[in-house]
Amino acid sequence: RVQMVESGGGSVQAGGSLRLSCSYSGSPYAGYSLGWFRQTPGKEREGVAAINSDDVTSYADSVKGRFTISRDNAKNMLYLQMNDLKLQDSAIYYCALSDAKSAVTMAPLVWYLYFGHWGQGTQVTVSS
Repeated sequence: RVQMVESGGGSVQAGGSLRLSCSYSGSPYAGYSLGWFRQTPGKEREGVAAINSDDVTSYADSVKGRFTISRDNAKNMLYLQMNDLKLQDSAIYYCALSDAKSAVTMAPLVWYLYFGHWGQGTQVTVSS
């Protein structure tokens, strides 16, 4: 079973930055996608950013130009650099792994269908 552990969440003022990290115990898949999702109470989990084993990236429209996803394959680490944070970015952020390299090419709305390994989440709170 793939273990995934997020860190780096916290409280920040609007306009500020945070960097989330996700440590995972390696991918058993030759081709795969890694993603960041977020969820607020009463809402569906939404895809934020994804990157695959070919380093193809994709972002939800709401975070394009502000968030950057990256990975360090040698360290089994996934990152999400979040800049210019807005109140609506407040959520629990989850990292996830998919055995589908093509998942990153799908619309963010359906990413969750392809990701089967999840972390426990880290809280991000943006205040005014």
